Amino acid sequence: MTVERLLDALADGRTHSGEELARAFGVTRAAIWKQVAKLADFGLAVEALPGAGYRLVQSLDLLDAQALSAALEPAVAAQLAKLEVFTELDSTNKHLLAAAPPPGKLDVCIAEFQTQGRGRRGRRWNAPLGSGICLSVGWQFAGMPAEPAALTLAVGVAVRRVLERVAGLTISLKWPNDLVFDERKLGGILLELKAEAHGGAHVVVGVGLNVALPAALLPALSDWPRGAVDLTTALGQAPPPRAVLAAALVNELAALLADYPTRGFAAYRTEWRSADFLRGRSVHLDEPNGRLVGTALGIDADGALLVETDAGKRRRVVAGDVSVRSVG
Repeated sequence: MTVERLLDALADGRTHSGEELARAFGVTRAAIWKQVAKLADFGLAVEALPGAGYRLVQSLDLLDAQALSAALEPAVAAQLAKLEVFTELDSTNKHLLAAAPPPGKLDVCIAEFQTQGRGRRGRRWNAPLGSGICLSVGWQFAGMPAEPAALTLAVGVAVRRVLERVAGLTISLKWPNDLVFDERKLGGILLELKAEAHGGAHVVVGVGLNVALPAALLPALSDWPRGAVDLTTALGQAPPPRAVLAAALVNELAALLADYPTRGFAAYRTEWRSADFLRGRSVHLDEPNGRLVGTALGIDADGALLVETDAGKRRRVVAGDVSVRSVG
């Protein structure tokens, strides 16, 4: 038996006896116990109830490639070069960066659990198996698109549109790649772009979204003053199925990537500005020469962050690490 089969059996959150599981899978109860022990490596809490069996403390909404493909818009499904769903993977972005899809085709990769999930500047991003969405989409531009630095911001708008349309949740966007609700981090974006030898440009867009995490984990999942938040907490009820959310994200990202060379950031700029979390806030900007302190003034036409320093000078920031100095 595999750990995937055990996950399918326990995903409903009900108690399943070791004897029942062993009989269903044609293995010994000791073999079941060994697979149950592996679930802790995925960040899952499993109760072993003497005389009763095993149950997941929190039920799982597992993803399935076939169900996800069926939930896509037909035109997007026809664009797929590959759609892969892994139980465990080091990094969905890393997996798709290995090779670009053919022009006009889309690669999609989802992992239930990432062992090396990353954010900007190599920060680790980990969540228990099945508690979030770890999704990457690969695409090949004919050439390096105009305003490539603003593409991350455009992706933020795309994710925001999906959450408003599918979940009824309005979020803010923190420059350049964070998804925010109630001054807490809901998720993030990691975009990686590299030139191809034939003149094309291979882009991989990674989206990490907290969906239904153990409440005790949320404060420690982010170094933000108020920690992290998930969709379940933000909505105050069960969120839409993850397959619905993931499919909507792929649909929206497919449209963005196809249109971006023609429409550019201009098609997303106004909406991004309306969702700007940092505007008017005190910020720290960590630079090679030290830390700059100032007030965020919003973004310019190209998506660069504008900061007025405490010394009264205006700075245009196109790279760097910006953090909120004070919240409230």
